[in-house]
Amino acid sequence: MGQTISIVVFLVVIIAIISEKIHRATAAVCGAVFLLMVHILDVEKAISYIDFNTIGVLIGMMMFVTVVKASGMFEYIAIKTAKLAKGDPWRIMMFFMIVTAVLSAFLDNVTTVLLIGPMTISISNMLGLNPVPFLLSQILSSNIGGTATLIGDPPNIMIGSAANLSFMDFIENTAPIVVIMMIAFILLTKMAYGRKMSVNEEAIARVMALDEKKAILNPSLLIKSSIMIVLVLLGFMLHSVIHMESSVIALAAGSIMLLIGKEDAEEIISEIEWTTLVFFTGLFVVVGGLVETGVVDRLANTIITLTADSPVLTMLVLLWASALLSSILDNIPFVATLIPLIIAMGNSGIDVAPLWWAISLGACLGGNGTLIGASANVVLSGISAKHGHPITFKEFLKVGFPVMIFTIILSTIYLLLRFSLFYN
Repeated sequence: MGQTISIVVFLVVIIAIISEKIHRATAAVCGAVFLLMVHILDVEKAISYIDFNTIGVLIGMMMFVTVVKASGMFEYIAIKTAKLAKGDPWRIMMFFMIVTAVLSAFLDNVTTVLLIGPMTISISNMLGLNPVPFLLSQILSSNIGGTATLIGDPPNIMIGSAANLSFMDFIENTAPIVVIMMIAFILLTKMAYGRKMSVNEEAIARVMALDEKKAILNPSLLIKSSIMIVLVLLGFMLHSVIHMESSVIALAAGSIMLLIGKEDAEEIISEIEWTTLVFFTGLFVVVGGLVETGVVDRLANTIITLTADSPVLTMLVLLWASALLSSILDNIPFVATLIPLIIAMGNSGIDVAPLWWAISLGACLGGNGTLIGASANVVLSGISAKHGHPITFKEFLKVGFPVMIFTIILSTIYLLLRFSLFYN
């Protein structure tokens, strides 16, 4: 009964989000509260399923970016980028796709889109263009780029810890296919948007006439922000070495910027995307209901059991199941459930090395499937909506899901070429 209730609640919440007749934050919170009311979860259990590391990163980096924005840094970079690209929208889009993918490999995806998003909106406003195509390409690039390294996405951190895989192991096994994916994705994006993105000569002339130096509103804050960005980058890259959670680094960065930035604290805190945070909190609890009642565990066990006789088939099923489920479920609990099962298979004599790469690629790339598939998707869509350009669930699905399927097909070919002989 508990499993049935948790599945029904999850499906109702997802349908409500897809239909967009109810705000996604409202749908997620109502689902979470219902699970508490029918005693599927108690308050203590519900709290345990909330990923406070993710919430902490979001709050810290939202504060950090809001203070940095007051210096004029984003407008400066936006103007400089637009002028370097000679006002060509496609060049600007491609540049930001590459930067987003590279940064996402070394930072968490949310931090990357929080840094890049405001710049993108500033540039599109200058050129009189809709920022949504730019932002969609960045979200997808962020999730692809984050797949490349040990620290690029939370599932990779979990897998690396459980399987004792190093940073270089990920560089050798996932980074090569990620580079191929990004090249292919850039070419596909050019085919989709290249000819449609045009601006008149007047808009280009206005951009080229802008003086980026005048965009700097607070030179002192700009210097402080630049130093802090370098420190934050180092902190995220070395967080496993210094034994500090990414949320602690993000909250420390946000707190320090509040202190040294000397901006109005109430104004800065009011700029935090609280609706996004409420949505995540509710969704964590709703997915927690599936974990608590054993639904996620049964899914993982079924996948392993049905393919136990063929390691290659197990590898491919794990890849596709991880991708499809991670597009609608939080990939963290799903990967957490798979890890002990794969370890058990390894203990039984099966060489499970390729299976780790299968769930890494599937879980990370699956985030591109839907608007709720990854934290970065929700955060950047929230920023876009706040600036008057909402990204709907259906709009994201039309772009994100085909890209996700395309990258998983590439992953399938890659895994077969790299590991099919591994088991023979």
